[in-house]
Amino acid sequence: MQVDLNLLIALDALLAENSVTAAAERLHLTAPAMSRALGRIRRAVGDDVLVRTGRHMTPTPRALALRDEVRELVLRAEALLAPVGEVDLAGLERTFAIQGHDALLTALAAPLLARVGAAAPGVRLRLLAEAPADTPDLNRGHVDLEVGTGPANRAELTTRTVAHDRLTTIVRDGHPLLGDPDRYATADHVIISRRGRLHDPVDTLLADAGIRRRVVASLPTAAAALQLVAASDVVVTGAELGCAPLVAQLGLRTLPLPVPSPEVPVVLAWHRSHDSDPAHRWLRTQVVEILTALT
Repeated sequence: MQVDLNLLIALDALLAENSVTAAAERLHLTAPAMSRALGRIRRAVGDDVLVRTGRHMTPTPRALALRDEVRELVLRAEALLAPVGEVDLAGLERTFAIQGHDALLTALAAPLLARVGAAAPGVRLRLLAEAPADTPDLNRGHVDLEVGTGPANRAELTTRTVAHDRLTTIVRDGHPLLGDPDRYATADHVIISRRGRLHDPVDTLLADAGIRRRVVASLPTAAAALQLVAASDVVVTGAELGCAPLVAQLGLRTLPLPVPSPEVPVVLAWHRSHDSDPAHRWLRTQVVEILTALT
């Protein structure tokens, strides 16, 4: 059987973009060339793959079933054919997407940009906020590196715990809580939650000690929550390492929690196809060194 493996690359792009035009741009092809590739793919798999619905194209059930496996095959082929050795940083032209908790990205952004600019000026970074729910973006190649505070329990991913953070209470300078820590439970608390939750593991820790705090709101990012802290008497419980740059910038104060709390792991995750990629390895080394230094 004669198989054109270039069709796998085209199919991967089509299923990622759900658009012939966008897939063509991604692969530096013309739209007619991509349309012809889609026709060949349809004949090969015996399915329409993408069908037009109004102004958009929608993947068929068969295409959805193929998408993750196609992405995996393309990534494995790229890793297999990638040269082994040191990367020429001065000549490297590449864009990396790093997704993570906004507080960790805030702590990471300035030192990482400085390092990349000095060593690899042709590298560009896309720093992306966490999605409201878990996504397969690492699998599909939309994200190169994920920085978070929890393990990624998927066999296709490589993970590394690079630091440990701890929870801290954050208030404005002059907050009544600074003079009377016993008022913690009666203060107005705000939770950092990208899903809009009004309860988090801190409440469980407090409940075990017979303490119940009063949560009045949730905000999706640490930046938004700490801006509110700076302008009011609300209290935020957040990760000390991740929030440190904003705490310093806004002139906020920190206090220990009224109960002991476990350490929070800071975890890097990436698709295992990047394990031996020299450029990717260099990038994650920079991230590890920066996060380690911050602790």
